[in-house]
Amino acid sequence: MLNINPIASSSLGNAYHITDGHCPILTEAGIPFKKLRIALDFQISNLSGCLVTHSHGDHSKAVPDLLKAGVDCYMTAGTAINLGVQYVHQVKIIEPQKQFHIGTWDVLPFRTEHHDIDGTLMDSVGFLIRSGSYKILFLTDSFYSEFYFDGCTHILCEANYAADLLEKSDMPESHKKRVIQSHFSLANVKDFLKACDLSRCQQIYLIHLSAGHSDAGRFKREVEELTGIPTFVCDE
Repeated sequence: MLNINPIASSSLGNAYHITDGHCPILTEAGIPFKKLRIALDFQISNLSGCLVTHSHGDHSKAVPDLLKAGVDCYMTAGTAINLGVQYVHQVKIIEPQKQFHIGTWDVLPFRTEHHDIDGTLMDSVGFLIRSGSYKILFLTDSFYSEFYFDGCTHILCEANYAADLLEKSDMPESHKKRVIQSHFSLANVKDFLKACDLSRCQQIYLIHLSAGHSDAGRFKREVEELTGIPTFVCDE
């Protein structure tokens, strides 16, 4: 039976535990290793692998410790280089649009659009994860998606900010620009969902909300009104 556990989901750190009842995996490891071990009831060795979207610390902080614990971590070459782990045996280099397998899961990485602090485009990806009848989309830290997905049973999608809330904030204009160039807004999410076939979708998870530019109640309400699908907001 599928279980999705958002261990952490914010600008401070992200980690999501997913299992089909046979093969437990992580998507992201952006919290301290000690906190991750506690959340997993100290069963780190049970993990079949960890999928990492990119090298920013709120998505990769615990990767070095996971590798030391013998957990295979899947990431692009650019992410491995940025983290300085490209020569570690447990690092598995992946490429966008090239499917790979982790136990009972088939995983298809796809390119996302996320900028680094200096404005350069990162070597970042999202994941389409399948096992049996389950088809899970994981999309975060991207201001745009060139891909749309049909037949997903579960969607985990970033809803980082609302444009009106960001505009009203006292954040410097340069920081606002970087948010817009790096993250999915509520409007992005709604447009993206409208373009996907949601006929099989059972649950939507809104992830990676900004502490200052989001509204959990509003985001849940607007997405449920749009899709008619139970929506869960992960904002801790």
